[in-house]
Amino acid sequence: MIPSSSPGRARRAPSFRPFSLLTLSLLLAAGCSHRAPKVEKAAEVAQHAVPAPAPEAPAEATREGGTGTRAKGEDGALGRSTDSLSRGDMKEKTQAKPASPAMRAASGYGAGMGVMGSSAAAAPGYPAAAAGGGRVSRRVLSPGARLMAEPETERKFNTEAYSPLGENAFLSVNEHPLSTFSSDVDTASYSNARRFLGDGQLPPKDSIRVEEWLNYFSYAYAPPVGDAPVAIHTEVSECPWQPAHRLVRIGIKARPIEQAAVPPRNLVFLVDVSGSMMPANKLPLLKNGLAMLTRTLRPQDQVAIVVYAGSSGLALPATPGTKQNEILTALGALEAGGSTNGGQGIELAYRIAQEHFVKGGINRVVLATDGDFNVGTTSEGELVRLIEEKRKTGVFLTVLGFGDGNLKDSTMELLADKGNGNYAYIDSAAEARKVLVREAGSTLVTVAKDVKLQAEFNPARVQSYRLVGYEDRLLADQDFNDDKKDAGDMGAGHSVTALYEVVPVGAPSPAGQSPAVSPLKYQSGAALAPASSRSELLTVSVRYKAPQGNTSAKISEVVVDQPEPFATASADHRFAAAVAEFAQILRGSPAVAGQTLEGAKKMAAAALTADASGDRRELLSLIEHARGLGKEPLSRAE
Repeated sequence: MIPSSSPGRARRAPSFRPFSLLTLSLLLAAGCSHRAPKVEKAAEVAQHAVPAPAPEAPAEATREGGTGTRAKGEDGALGRSTDSLSRGDMKEKTQAKPASPAMRAASGYGAGMGVMGSSAAAAPGYPAAAAGGGRVSRRVLSPGARLMAEPETERKFNTEAYSPLGENAFLSVNEHPLSTFSSDVDTASYSNARRFLGDGQLPPKDSIRVEEWLNYFSYAYAPPVGDAPVAIHTEVSECPWQPAHRLVRIGIKARPIEQAAVPPRNLVFLVDVSGSMMPANKLPLLKNGLAMLTRTLRPQDQVAIVVYAGSSGLALPATPGTKQNEILTALGALEAGGSTNGGQGIELAYRIAQEHFVKGGINRVVLATDGDFNVGTTSEGELVRLIEEKRKTGVFLTVLGFGDGNLKDSTMELLADKGNGNYAYIDSAAEARKVLVREAGSTLVTVAKDVKLQAEFNPARVQSYRLVGYEDRLLADQDFNDDKKDAGDMGAGHSVTALYEVVPVGAPSPAGQSPAVSPLKYQSGAALAPASSRSELLTVSVRYKAPQGNTSAKISEVVVDQPEPFATASADHRFAAAVAEFAQILRGSPAVAGQTLEGAKKMAAAALTADASGDRRELLSLIEHARGLGKEPLSRAE
């Protein structure tokens, strides 16, 4: 029965049978449903919840023509819809229901339904934080009040997006003596895989970027001495998955900064409040994470909040760290609703950051989103050009990814790469604390930018080599000396770890090695230099710039060909190898054909050492999750 405007009457379409009350209830429930958070994660989020804003004054809002928000209808398995309707048939709209008690308990202040508002008035010259997706006329709105409107919801299929990712082949040293790539301090791939495994699914192959798994963990690299902001560390052992080969580990350590010496922070929180951000693992978790960061602010720091949905607005003008309650109240007032115009929000956030630019300070936009930009500037090309233009202002970028079902990992990774930034995926309150509190220095304080690595292999000792991971960070060899070429940045105390699998001269050529080029007609092979007669395996060089500099400096380190037995290598070296093996097994890499998750687990368990954070022990549980999903036998040759 469809209610009409007259009590006790019903309006029926002649070609449809009347709805029963039970049928209507089921339709409404399906239209507004989304996956409830796990109990343990809900409790974890509640522990760090943003306090609810002060009681609001009466407010009325009318909404005209807004864009519908989206909710997911799933059976618990990512990408499998609970029904077989086509996308066109899934346009059935219902009014959004209030959040369930469980959702409110998870967030601490509600599940983010309705339209976002703010306790702070917009600064002169800036758009106010507009209602998500629709035009809202306010008759009464006093400080502390939130605009509430009834957004429409629309069920949709899983649309997560990952860039296609191949695998580096073995390259002949005679033809490719140099290997050049950009540093990468992103960690999103690992925490995203943890989300998949925790939900009982294997992560998609293209979502597994081995370097981000390696760089999720900390290693005991000594900090630099002297003037350079980074130091090079190396270690060589037998390769655990191919003992006839060498495993070379290269570690780059950035200079740490004591908390008292951290420059003033000028931060702009750029928050996605579109309808897709409603679930508890999106906007509510996002607000809790930014609240954790807010509580670490000092008097010399300042924060502004820009929100975007169908349009963008200033939810909080630049506010000093002495007014944390105002910042927390503004965060708590954010509500989800509408479409996603990310480009407009980016423009406004950088404008605010530039107007409050602190010379010699930390100037950064913190973009928190699921990456689902669907109105305004939407193509990756347009967004990248926008970010590349904005990075010239000296404002850096941190991208925080949230949620599932429509996660646009490829877009967020690209924006961070092009915006002098880093990218982390937040799947829990514990991960938010790790990224925004425990590792705030490396997340927010850049000490070296455009960091590039180049390895030159000695052809007298190395037949071929393979860089493990970094497939989307490869650079042309000439880019190493080109200061106009962008590369990754490193934060205070951050480390970058890279592994090479090296085939020594005389060993059989590995499967998958790139075919040799035919001999040249007009040139003969160059003679070896005298340095090739030394016991050097390779030389590692690093280029970097000061955070506001334009000219790079170079440091180098020689790696001697003295491999240790793998069993006696350092615990850090063995643990990094276990991480890489686990990731490659999940990717189905032919390089680790025949290796097992049980072997990777034993390797990691023997290298836990000091693990105050518990990050390394958590890896063991993730390997067990993967084993429980039937991943054994564990690799496949392709």
